[in-house]
Amino acid sequence: MKDLFLRLLCAGTEDEIEAILKGEGLIDDPSRWTPYGDNESFYGVVENQQAHPVPALVEKIMNGIDAILEKTVVADGIDIRSDKAPGSVKEALDRYFPNNRNWDLGESRRQQARELQIVASGPRRDTSLMIYDDGVGQAPDDFPRTFLSLLRGNKNDVHFVQGKYNMGGAGAIAFCGDLRYQLVASKRFDGRHPLGFTLLRRHPPKLAEAAHRKNTWYEYLVFDGKVPTVDIGELDVGLEGRKFKTGSLLKLYSYRLPEGARSIISRDLNLSLNEYLFEPALPFLTVDNNERYPDNRAPVTPVYGLKRRLEGDAEILEAKFSESSHTAEFGELTVTAYVFKALSRTSVKETKQYIQREYFKNNMAVLFSMNGQVQGSYTAEFITRALKMPLLKDYLLVHVDCTNLHLEVRNELFMASRDRLKSSDKAEALRKHLRDLLSTGALKDIAKRRKASLAVGSEDAGQMLKDLTRNLPINDALTKILRQTFDLPVPKTGDAPKNTKDASDKVKREPRETAPFDPKRYPSTFKVKGGEAGEAAVKLFKLPHGGSRTISFATDVENDYFDRSDDPGRLSLAVMRPGEASGGEGPSPEPADNGDLVDIRRSNPSDGTIRIGLKASSELQVGDVIEIKASLSSPSGDLVETVLVRVTEPDKKVEEPQPQPEPAMGIPELVLCSHDGANGTKSWDDINAGGVEMDYATVVYPHVDEDKLSTIFINLDSTVLRDFKSGARSSEAHELAERRYVSTVYFHTLFLFATTKSRKYSMTRGENQAEEQIEIADYVSDLFSTSYAQFLLNFDTGELIDALG
Repeated sequence: MKDLFLRLLCAGTEDEIEAILKGEGLIDDPSRWTPYGDNESFYGVVENQQAHPVPALVEKIMNGIDAILEKTVVADGIDIRSDKAPGSVKEALDRYFPNNRNWDLGESRRQQARELQIVASGPRRDTSLMIYDDGVGQAPDDFPRTFLSLLRGNKNDVHFVQGKYNMGGAGAIAFCGDLRYQLVASKRFDGRHPLGFTLLRRHPPKLAEAAHRKNTWYEYLVFDGKVPTVDIGELDVGLEGRKFKTGSLLKLYSYRLPEGARSIISRDLNLSLNEYLFEPALPFLTVDNNERYPDNRAPVTPVYGLKRRLEGDAEILEAKFSESSHTAEFGELTVTAYVFKALSRTSVKETKQYIQREYFKNNMAVLFSMNGQVQGSYTAEFITRALKMPLLKDYLLVHVDCTNLHLEVRNELFMASRDRLKSSDKAEALRKHLRDLLSTGALKDIAKRRKASLAVGSEDAGQMLKDLTRNLPINDALTKILRQTFDLPVPKTGDAPKNTKDASDKVKREPRETAPFDPKRYPSTFKVKGGEAGEAAVKLFKLPHGGSRTISFATDVENDYFDRSDDPGRLSLAVMRPGEASGGEGPSPEPADNGDLVDIRRSNPSDGTIRIGLKASSELQVGDVIEIKASLSSPSGDLVETVLVRVTEPDKKVEEPQPQPEPAMGIPELVLCSHDGANGTKSWDDINAGGVEMDYATVVYPHVDEDKLSTIFINLDSTVLRDFKSGARSSEAHELAERRYVSTVYFHTLFLFATTKSRKYSMTRGENQAEEQIEIADYVSDLFSTSYAQFLLNFDTGELIDALG
């Protein structure tokens, strides 16, 4: 039996497994196989798990983390389901892994990561993966209730682990080659039991068909109806820095990794794992070997999550900030935004490629996580359409921590497979809430700065546009198309040009000089700003019934105090219910769940100020006074400020006019661009500063603002125009060629955008899992970067008809 186990363990591909089973006479012996989960109908449960091989693999890793956490609790003599057990993953880490705050340090991280490893074997293009964890392990007799069970919910009442449904780990077998082989081996950490092992597979469809069965099923190897066992002391299975003694080994044969993750796993797969594990509870290793890749200088690489990778690559970030909200509807939600610099490499193109390769490998721009594991995402579509910040679509990564959302909200948000979001009313409401959190404040300011870099006041381009459109022969059909999207003016006889005031005539205020902010690693001060003097020197603030307000606190701590991985701080808010007598004059107030009385929004420190937004719930009445105690953590002791908030009469509502149909946008502004910005044009450097790629290959960039085509940037130094002007022999011919180029590109861009938008087309690029949604402006720009522009410029319609006739 030991020989069989070792041969299965050493096999590098599913074909080798098939050969071993045939040699042992096990391939078609029905007495050696029993249904997975004791039910042949569970085939659909296994096949309908994760839709992508990387999230399926992540489930195996999460099971390994759960096993390691469980081992520490059991070794401490505590029942994992008792009240003495940790109540959360974070509590388990703080109790049993006090060094977890230092896992950004190389040696500390590597030591811990050796307890959980992914080891590659087999040919380069037919890789098998072994997942090892130094966890609690399972006795052979317990296999049918643990590894080989489904839908038992055997972790649902264990609060310090991620697992819950008893099926997530089953999803990976659906990506194990064509034959679906997976080895399971485990030995209990206390050494009281031998090692048990079995082989999972899909029952061969040909055998099922021959037996007149409608479908096949998953099954596992048994001997005399039981999981086989072997006695071992330790094994060399290719682990980094150790041999296998106890814990678990799961081997996935011929695992179907996606394109871009099939080569060196310590590099390519590592990137995807970091993406799906934003902040894993424990670090782990990806281990390749020099036999597979002799030139690989880093066959062993730790995975510690995208959050720590971003912190380690800080020179590419322009800004990082967080917003936290606590509402009665959703519970607690923490949103962290990472904005990448528009130019951190030698060009915008290289910058975009680097960011895409390192941080958007799976096209996830907004990550929703539970206990650090990403369980759903939005693409950049959310940034362009919900936030209406198209200039940030390639430069913004948002992490949404959903760990403390209400259970009912999580159930309506995440699929049980934990790899995608549901489509539900609650999910849509959360999307709107997220949009509201991100549409104001720091992110809005950054979007404005990017947009300002594209601003231009070129009179020459404006005059050229007037000249081009003055005598343009547009028939009624074309005009109708344009007027569906643009506000084309209808000229009237006798109209005189309107006088406009020059913006330069306005008096500009000089900015006030302020002392530079000197941040500290830990806070030494925390004081409320403003407010009215109340009893016992407690500041009083007024909150209109049904309205909102902001309370600011002064501090001296650094901006990333709440978000940093290394020893982060926290701001705790305790809201006290009002006494029975209105105004808080009755009995002492009682604590309340924050979201019951007020919705709270908390921002991270910003150059010495922490802001808290409040919105009263319907439970509060006019005259009620609530007490809010804010505690800012500090190594020398929490800094506490208490404020009173009185609910006042609602603000008088201003009669709002009935919403009118949104007017169509005016015809887009024309902006001419060149490499050096000569002759009043916009320089490439200015365009690049906004995060927009412009080089010799770029013909046009249509800029969409608030879902409207506002500006068309045309590149006068494009290769297309250079080639088009190459045949011109005089300055007049050069000028004529340039004007034709500008007019052709401008109006074709105009009509392409207008027609595509008015017909409500949607654009996608790629195939299957790599498919991504493309914005209309990007599609039009990319179209002109192909041979489309050359065709428009070099083929006269009449000549083309003659040639075809």
